Amino acid sequence: MPLDYATLKHWEFPDVPQRYAAKDTMLYALGIGLGEDPSDTRQLRYVYEDGLAAFPTMSVVLGYPGFWMRDPRAGIDWVRLVHGEQRLRIHAPLPPEGEVVGRSRITHVIDKGADKGAIVVVERNVLNSNGVCLATLTQSTFCRGDGGFGQGDAPAPPLLATPDRAADASASLPVSPRAALIYRLSADPNPLHVDPAVAQAAGYPRPILHGLASFGMAAHAIVRERCDYDASRLRQLDARFSSPVYPGETLVFDLWDDGPGVVRFRARVAERDVVALSHGTAAFDLSTQEAA
Repeated sequence: MPLDYATLKHWEFPDVPQRYAAKDTMLYALGIGLGEDPSDTRQLRYVYEDGLAAFPTMSVVLGYPGFWMRDPRAGIDWVRLVHGEQRLRIHAPLPPEGEVVGRSRITHVIDKGADKGAIVVVERNVLNSNGVCLATLTQSTFCRGDGGFGQGDAPAPPLLATPDRAADASASLPVSPRAALIYRLSADPNPLHVDPAVAQAAGYPRPILHGLASFGMAAHAIVRERCDYDASRLRQLDARFSSPVYPGETLVFDLWDDGPGVVRFRARVAERDVVALSHGTAAFDLSTQEAA
């Protein structure tokens, strides 16, 4: 059955409670490259139980409603899905361990045309046990085989492109050869990220890194370069997924300062000179010294 606009717009997601421990918090941080330098105490706060802090992009792996697009009622050609964009708003710090609830809803179903596919936008709020919203995530999924259903919403506001000038700074982070093997223990267990045969069947020469791992690495680079590894200052992170990343490569994050507490960014794969993340924006609180 084809995609049905009304069915998707009224899709009901059950609340997804999730309890996580300090070990889960440390594992997520390791998956986005924190702790690479064990002598750097600024990184250790995210991977060591003594004074442990949760890295804020961990919210993307909490309260996930599962691969609901495989449900036949959705009418989506799930084999041809692509994670298009991810947006994150951080309202309050994640505790290093505890229980949260994920509450999801579909906000947009956009018809790009019969030959151009559709975009489905899902918003997820991550709330603590007292009902306080800690983070809001907005995921745009490009449904390549599902356009032309004849009804749809207006597009969401677009992400901003990076400035047309030289970057103000660049920061490199190595992608561990084991990055996908570690990250999948926090989130997506899709064999595309671990099994060479599955990756080759999907058209990739070897397993690819999770897009949300690259997203977390972008936050890692920005927090390092602009927040002195104080991730509690991060308030916003948006990006578009442009190309896959392979474990063992190097990501170069080009940064453009765009006013107090705002950075535009993109991520390039150094070895292949391709853009992996584009249209990136991060916002963060100014430090006491900067605010003064």
